[in-house]
Amino acid sequence: MQFRSIIRIVGLLLALFSITMLAPALVAFIYRDGEGFPFVLTFFLLLSGGAMLWFPNRSYRHELKARDGFLIVVLFWTVIGSAGSVPFMLSEQPNMSVTDAFFESFSGLTTTGATVIVGLDNLPKAVLFYRQLLQWFGGMGIIVLAVAILPVLGIGGMQLYRAEIPGPVKDSKMTPRIAETAKALWYIYLALTIACASAYWVAGMSMFDAISHSFSTVAIGGFSTHDASIGYFNSPAINFITVLFLFISACNFSLHFAAFASGKLHPGFYFKDPEFRSFILIQVILLAIVFGMLLNHDVYDTKFEAFNQAIFQTVSISTTAGYTTTGFSEWPLFLPVLLLFSSFIGGCAGSTGGGMKVIRILLLSLQGSRELKRLVHPRAVYTIKVGNKALPQQVWMRFGASSRHTLWFLCFVCWR
Repeated sequence: MQFRSIIRIVGLLLALFSITMLAPALVAFIYRDGEGFPFVLTFFLLLSGGAMLWFPNRSYRHELKARDGFLIVVLFWTVIGSAGSVPFMLSEQPNMSVTDAFFESFSGLTTTGATVIVGLDNLPKAVLFYRQLLQWFGGMGIIVLAVAILPVLGIGGMQLYRAEIPGPVKDSKMTPRIAETAKALWYIYLALTIACASAYWVAGMSMFDAISHSFSTVAIGGFSTHDASIGYFNSPAINFITVLFLFISACNFSLHFAAFASGKLHPGFYFKDPEFRSFILIQVILLAIVFGMLLNHDVYDTKFEAFNQAIFQTVSISTTAGYTTTGFSEWPLFLPVLLLFSSFIGGCAGSTGGGMKVIRILLLSLQGSRELKRLVHPRAVYTIKVGNKALPQQVWMRFGASSRHTLWFLCFVCWR
């Protein structure tokens, strides 16, 4: 393995990440909340650390192999997650321990959405903005952003891209050059963020809240600037905007790129994709069950309120965002459990959503159907098709009948 080349690249990535500290420092200056110094100090610390890793190894330039790419991704997320905790430890508000700071940083960058901070409404704007920014960078993946920039620094990015991107999409580039693919993904990501922030602002959010929530919405992270999450605004319009952009962000970004490139931004184009159709079907079934149960148990006074809460909670939880508008104390216990298990599926491959991804569930179901048919006709040869395309055996074996699903459920059972 090219260890010195790997250290050089990690150093460059760490120096690149240090630039993100300037944005919350600027927010602190604008709102004069007195929390700009921790971010400025962190900027210089990370920039110096990155330079220390890069400078002794600057002359080592070797082609990366697949295993080098995987190691860089693991090291990078470990190093960046640790580096991201520094502002939390240096800030006076919130006064966080080392453990809590690490937890908050990794939760933000991995778009997990869990938090150890209480009293969000009283925190400095710079800290709130930084939490949202962590999720935004983690949503699309800082590695994908780096792949778009690294060629300028003389570093190839294909192995990093393959190690970072989930699902079958990693084996097909949307453009001839991998750097252009990464740029295209981030252009779409940025455009959705701007559109989401604008919609939030028009719907009644302040500019700060609109930008902050657009970061975590498009990243499907779930962080908020208020303890009550989206419920703080008590606005059906904001709820529906959140649902819309969570849904868009949970779709495969390669599909968005194809729609933009072909100029076919209409539902008919998207419905040609079998994974998108499966995703729609799952959401419709979940919504019908939740809405029907809420009406049956008279949880809300009006049908509109019941539908508003049903569609928001369904999309928010099933896409792994985790935004909330209401408690579940009056809901039938069956519904929160159902939505919890729906989050196992999550969004589509190549999206910012979590979970196992819809394409893997689709492949598992197709493979299960194939095995049932082989019980009836043992000598028959059946191919697995996604849409009209027959998948090679190595693809459905890798993404369908994979031991990762067994590990996924074992982790859940052990956690419970």
